[in-house]
Amino acid sequence: MNRSLVATVGVCAAVLAAWALSVAQSVFAPLAFALFVIAVVWPLQRRLQLDLPRLVALAITMAVTTLVIVGFLSLVAWAANRVGRFIVSDAAHLQALYASFAVWLEEHGVALAELWTGYFSADRLIRFVQQLAAQLQTAVSFLIVVFIYVLLGLLEVGDAYKILRNWRRGRLGEVLLVGGARTASKLRRYMLVRTLMSVMTGLLVWAFAWLAGLPLAAEWGVIAFALNFIPFIGPFIATMFPTVFAVAQFESWQMALVVFACLNIIQFVVGSYLEPRFVGSALSISPFLVLFAVFFWAFLWGIPGAFIGVPIVIAGLTFCEQVPSARWVADLFGQPSDSS
Repeated sequence: MNRSLVATVGVCAAVLAAWALSVAQSVFAPLAFALFVIAVVWPLQRRLQLDLPRLVALAITMAVTTLVIVGFLSLVAWAANRVGRFIVSDAAHLQALYASFAVWLEEHGVALAELWTGYFSADRLIRFVQQLAAQLQTAVSFLIVVFIYVLLGLLEVGDAYKILRNWRRGRLGEVLLVGGARTASKLRRYMLVRTLMSVMTGLLVWAFAWLAGLPLAAEWGVIAFALNFIPFIGPFIATMFPTVFAVAQFESWQMALVVFACLNIIQFVVGSYLEPRFVGSALSISPFLVLFAVFFWAFLWGIPGAFIGVPIVIAGLTFCEQVPSARWVADLFGQPSDSS
């Protein structure tokens, strides 16, 4: 078959697959998250099943998983609420700063009031609130669907393992079994390292904000900890928020630049120096591919996609290692395991 035809068909198939994933986000996004959660918590479920009935072990595993997720979301909500309340309580100071900034812009030929009127209105504010409420409702529904998928998936992991182990129709069973086991192991390691690095980032941001005299130091640390789970985009947002806040609080561009530079140094040291040494070669992925994965899956699925994008890439490269015809993909964008 003509190679150009094969390439064209492959590109068309990829575009159609991306379109299907985007249209069916409500189906595939919770499924991807559920598989990720199952891969992370399955060792706990398997260990508990050695001493307890399967349903009791499942109940404990789901309770622990739910507690961790609820605790994480509650911590983020606490930090966001504290920052919001501080902004409301400091509204007079912010209004005065905005007025002085508007005067400075008008002196340089920029009518900030006209720009504000053009982009912000009561109707747009109402639509924004409505969209925010709809997104919160969607997030709750998303978590419920993920919970159900995880619950049912943990019950079927053992049966799926037996089916794949006894597969007699080609190498598909072996590929899925070995690839699934290695993917789960890599995802657990990825999540462990990402959590440790996020905790370290949060502590360093808190310490710097406290030493710099920036209000809400603990809250900025929590926000940096939470956003660090989203590569590239998360650290950038976690850096910009305190910088903008520093402009308002210190009323000094020099101090804001110091805050911006120091926060970026923290993100660089943790993300580009320490994290690769903890991860090692087993999870080594091309930085270009990581950046592409974050933006691509964020484009398809929004914030959930930005979070799950890198684990999807890890899974894809791991399965490519098991298929000789696709191993070049893992060699090009990642680091194959030594045992493959």
